[in-house]
Amino acid sequence: MSTADLQVRLAAARSGHWRPRPWIASPAKRLGLILLLVVYLVLALASVEINWERVAEGLGRGLNFITAFIQPDFTSRWGDIVEGIKESLTMTFTSTVLGVVLAIPVGLGAARNLAPLPVYLFCRSIIAISRTFQEVIIAILFVVMFGFGPLAGMITLAFATIGFMAKLLAEDVEDINPGQVEAIRATGASWLQVMTYAVQPQVMPRLIGLSIYRLDINFRESAVIGIVGAGGIGATLNTSLSRYEYDTSAAILLIIIALVLMAEYFSSHVRKWVQ
Repeated sequence: MSTADLQVRLAAARSGHWRPRPWIASPAKRLGLILLLVVYLVLALASVEINWERVAEGLGRGLNFITAFIQPDFTSRWGDIVEGIKESLTMTFTSTVLGVVLAIPVGLGAARNLAPLPVYLFCRSIIAISRTFQEVIIAILFVVMFGFGPLAGMITLAFATIGFMAKLLAEDVEDINPGQVEAIRATGASWLQVMTYAVQPQVMPRLIGLSIYRLDINFRESAVIGIVGAGGIGATLNTSLSRYEYDTSAAILLIIIALVLMAEYFSSHVRKWVQ
């Protein structure tokens, strides 16, 4: 940029008339890109087959579902709701504990600064497989293997927890201060002593915080995977929706929202206490 151009911009800025240069300087190119975008959107919308009669019917049902939140029904299926909440909480705590316990060795093996290359590649493969598929897809597989019920949901959430926790733990281990590790190794400490006195103090607060965060995620996911038959409150919600019992569905969703808010409040306090 020349000095003259700089002076012109400074003068325009002082007078309040300066504007930054556009991303595409040529007006013709800008107009051409806008036209291409409009044409693409028109073609994309035209390729979507929309049944407007079904949309009109769905709007009416959607309105009925929204109005059901004004008067939710907590009483007619209260027993089923309580049973579904118990299943979801059991699935959540069990899968989180099991997943975190299994994720610790996988996460340590996936840290390049600690594990040899074959172990590193093997553990990274486990993480990649666990994180490739969404929980609903995994739940469908385990429902086929173990049948309908909370067992399939618990295994699904534990499997997802392993990939989530192991990846973040491995990244934390790779970012630790290497000076502490070298200092412990210089004393002739064993591998277990290095893990206990050099690695564990640096990653434990983060691990506890992530575990509580994953507990919150698992409860929300338990409501989703229940729709495909993996038990929990999601199965109760799916049943009420299939019967068009929108007032009961609204009650279940309100309970789920309340429990998630309580879990978020609790986890935030625990993370502050740990840190």
